[in-house]
Amino acid sequence: MNTIVFDIDGTLIDTEQAVLCGLQSLLKTDYGKEYSLKDLEFAFGLPGSDSLPMFGIEDVQHANLRWNFFFQQFFHTAKVFDGIREMLVSLKKMNLQTGIVTSKTQNEFKHEFAPFGLADLFDYVVCSDQTEKHKPDSEPMQKFLEVSGAAAAQTIYIGDTVYDCQCAHGAGVKFGLAGWGSRHPERIAPDVTFRVPADIVEWVRV
Repeated sequence: MNTIVFDIDGTLIDTEQAVLCGLQSLLKTDYGKEYSLKDLEFAFGLPGSDSLPMFGIEDVQHANLRWNFFFQQFFHTAKVFDGIREMLVSLKKMNLQTGIVTSKTQNEFKHEFAPFGLADLFDYVVCSDQTEKHKPDSEPMQKFLEVSGAAAAQTIYIGDTVYDCQCAHGAGVKFGLAGWGSRHPERIAPDVTFRVPADIVEWVRV
């Protein structure tokens, strides 16, 4: 395995509270709809262009901007998961190719991920506005394989949701479950489960 690809939310950074509280605030403030955070969990890991229409929202572009606004109100709750930075540095020292396939747009990547100081540790990034279809469809991973030149058989995608798993397997790529961030591991059929980020380094070495 020479290419390690990561999801962002729930895998590299813990943003669940910020994402879902932002969505909850959007729906209540702008649309008068009240949902519990549990009712909104399904939207975590999906791009707004896919999840917002499920609430009957038609002007998705405007709603996504508003969601980002509310997300910023809770951004202080987001943090890099313990052990992520050390794991990524170790992978780079092993001369492995690293990448990201995310449901964030390029603008969201710039403002919501880059500030954590991890972006330089990745060789390639595919954002949701760079593909027509999104997770759980395999197109984002297929796009990554295309731009990176990586072989599917030598690539593993590490994420925390069933959407990530379906995206990987649809492209013929192995899927590794980020056990530290997954809320519903029982719903997912990974090829390998990593309990903590350091397990990834040990797995690659074997």
